Amino acid sequence: MAEITAAMVRDLREKTGAGMMDCKKALVEANGDMEAAIDWLRKKGLSAAAKKSGRVAAEGLIGVASAPRTAAMVEVNAETDFVARNEQFQNFVATVAELVLTVGDDIENLKNAHWPQALDLVEGGTARRTVADQLTHLIATIGENMSIRRARRLHVNEGAVATYVHSAVKPGLGKIGVLVALEGSSEIGALETLGRQLGMHVAAARPEALDISFVEPAALDREKAVLTEQAKASGKPDAVIQKMVEGRIRKYYEEVVLLEQVWVHDGESRVKEVVKKAGANLAGFARFQLGEGIEKQSSDFAAEVAAAAGQG
Repeated sequence: MAEITAAMVRDLREKTGAGMMDCKKALVEANGDMEAAIDWLRKKGLSAAAKKSGRVAAEGLIGVASAPRTAAMVEVNAETDFVARNEQFQNFVATVAELVLTVGDDIENLKNAHWPQALDLVEGGTARRTVADQLTHLIATIGENMSIRRARRLHVNEGAVATYVHSAVKPGLGKIGVLVALEGSSEIGALETLGRQLGMHVAAARPEALDISFVEPAALDREKAVLTEQAKASGKPDAVIQKMVEGRIRKYYEEVVLLEQVWVHDGESRVKEVVKKAGANLAGFARFQLGEGIEKQSSDFAAEVAAAAGQG
């Protein structure tokens, strides 16, 4: 059997972009023949990942991770809900969430970060995959298209960043994830408790902005245009119409602005009143719901079978 050197593994990786472990295995299978190893990778690994890359991935998991005064969240998508129950996939999502704590939430930087677990090389020593390498390896192993869709990290200088996961399959992994950043000098335990309650509120109430100043101008203009047309249909004078629109805009803020929303835990207080009473400042929040905004493809299974059989 030909000797497989670290230089050969590195060379094959540069030629193909495949992970170190995949390159090592390809060279072993090809008995050191570089061209045969490239073909092996195309057949067994990277070509499989490329073929799957066009398929819609709208399932998967949201992962969250915490550190003092910091928390992170990531959405990793797969094609089927079945994969969300796969331990390898769950470990991948949890590890990526932990990496966001230190690497940050820029997706390209995250993909280029070193995967924490080093790989043993044939010659001895170790090498590191990137997160992107590990994802490609996972796609080839599990057999579904996957993607790291988005990530978010929140940090406060004083206070706490709380996390909440809804429909958790295990701690820190679920279908909806929320981060809530609370600034203040109150006792950390109290801030974390309030933060978790706020996380539950955000998960249920789906706010779009932290306060009124954060509402997107384009969204506000669209809402005003719709409300103005509705009010004009009443046939009332312009002065009355203006007051009607102002009142409805206040109602709109109560629906989409977190601090203006009614606290879901008592149905009476405003969120801003609850936060102020706790002596805290709500500095930011993030809410990820699995697959939101992804257009899922509907398919006719019978038609797919007929097409595969050459009947369609």
